Amino acid sequence: MATPQDLQTIERRTIAKVSWRLLPLVALAYCISYIDRSNISFAALTMNKDLGFSAYIYGWGAGIFFFGYFLFEIPSNLALEKVGARIWIARIMITWGIISGLTAFVTGTTSFLIIRFLLGAAEAGFFPGMILYFTYWFPSQYRGRVISTLFVAQPVANAAASIASGAILEMDGLLGVKGWQWIFIIEAIPAILLGLAVLKIMTDRPARADWLSTEEKNWLQARIDSENREVENTAGRLTLWRALADPRVLALSAIYLMSVTANYGIVFFMPQIIKGIGLSNMMTGLVSSIPYIIGTIGLIAWGWSSDRNKERRWHLIAASTVGAIGLAFAAWSGASYWALLGMSGATVGIYGSRAAFWPMPSLFLTGTAAAGAIAMINATGNLGGYFGPFIVGWIKDSTGTFEAGLYFLAGCSLMCAVITYFAARAAGDPAAMLRANAAAAAE
Repeated sequence: MATPQDLQTIERRTIAKVSWRLLPLVALAYCISYIDRSNISFAALTMNKDLGFSAYIYGWGAGIFFFGYFLFEIPSNLALEKVGARIWIARIMITWGIISGLTAFVTGTTSFLIIRFLLGAAEAGFFPGMILYFTYWFPSQYRGRVISTLFVAQPVANAAASIASGAILEMDGLLGVKGWQWIFIIEAIPAILLGLAVLKIMTDRPARADWLSTEEKNWLQARIDSENREVENTAGRLTLWRALADPRVLALSAIYLMSVTANYGIVFFMPQIIKGIGLSNMMTGLVSSIPYIIGTIGLIAWGWSSDRNKERRWHLIAASTVGAIGLAFAAWSGASYWALLGMSGATVGIYGSRAAFWPMPSLFLTGTAAAGAIAMINATGNLGGYFGPFIVGWIKDSTGTFEAGLYFLAGCSLMCAVITYFAARAAGDPAAMLRANAAAAAE
C-alpha cells in the first residue's frame, strides 16, 4: 500500500507531466483565438477609413461577434462533453481560422457584420471548453494557477497582436493588398495549423493518456472522481436545466458580464486611444503592448494567492476594484502618457480577477451540468464584448472623446466587485457554498 510520501511523489510527478503536456498547447490555442477576435482593433486604424465606418459602426461590428458566440456557446460545450475535446477543439480552431481570414474580403457594413457574427459562431465553445477540460485533468487545488496560465495567453496575445499588427499594417499595398487585409490573412494561418496539431496532441481524458504511467493515471482519475463525488454528495447531481437556473450560476453570469464589458471596451479601443497621443501606427502597436505585459503580473499573482489561501471571493472583489480605479484614472488623464499608467492598472485588475473567478463553478458543478453552466456563464459574460465596444463607440461619436466611455467601463468593473460582494458569497466561499448546496439538496 502506498504511503502518504509515495502519494505526494506520484501527485507531483503526475501534475508536472499533465501541466507540461497540456498547458502550453491550450495556452497557445487561446492566445491565437484572442488575436483572431481582437486584431480588428488594429485593422480599424486604416480599415475604418477605407470602408467608411464610423466609431458606431465599428463598435457594432466588433461586438456582434459576441452574439454569434452567445447563441452557440451552450450547444458547443455540450457537444464537446459528448464527443471529446480533441475533435471538437480542432473543429472550432480550423473553422474560426478560415472565417477570420475571410474578414480581409469584407467590402462594407453588411459583409462586415455577417463575417463578424459567423466568426463568433465558429469560435463558440472554445473558452468554456477549456475550462471544462481542466476539470478533467487538474484537482481543484490547482485550478486557480492553471487558469492563470491559460489567461496569461490573453495579455500575451494582446501584446503580440499589438506589435505584429502594427508591423503588418506597414505592408500596405504589397501585392495590391491593403495593410488591414494582410492582418486578417496572416493572423488566420496559425489557428488552422494549430487546429490540425490539436488532433494529434490533445488527449480527451486521463484514462487515454499513454504518456502517463498506469500508477499516475489511476491516481489522477481517482482524485478527480473523488472530488466530483464530494460535490455531488453534498448538493446532489444537478441536472442541466436546474444548474442553468441556479442562483449561483446567475450571479456568476452577471459578474462576468460586467467584467467582460470592461475588458473588451479596453481591447477594441486602446489602439485608437493610444494613437490619439500622436503616435505612428508602428509606435501605437509597441506602446499598446505595455499595459498587457504589466497585466500579466496581476494575473499570475492573483492566481497564486487565490490557490494558496483557498479563497476566491475577496480576491475577485479586490481585483475588480483595482480595474475600476485604473480605468477611472485613465479617463481622468485624457490623451496623455499618464493614461498608460491607468490602463496598466486596469489590466492588472481585470486579468487578475479571472484567476479567482473561474475556479468557482467547479465548486458546486460536475458533468453535463458543469458543461452547460460554464458555457452559459461565459456566453452571458461575453455579451459584454458587444456592449463594451458598442457603448464606448456611441459615447465617442457623441462626445468626441473617450473620457466618458472609460468612466463607463470603470463603473462596470466596480459593479463586478459590488455584485461579487452581495450575490456571490456562496459561489466563492467554500463554507457558504456547502451551506447553499445543502439547502438546494433539501428542496
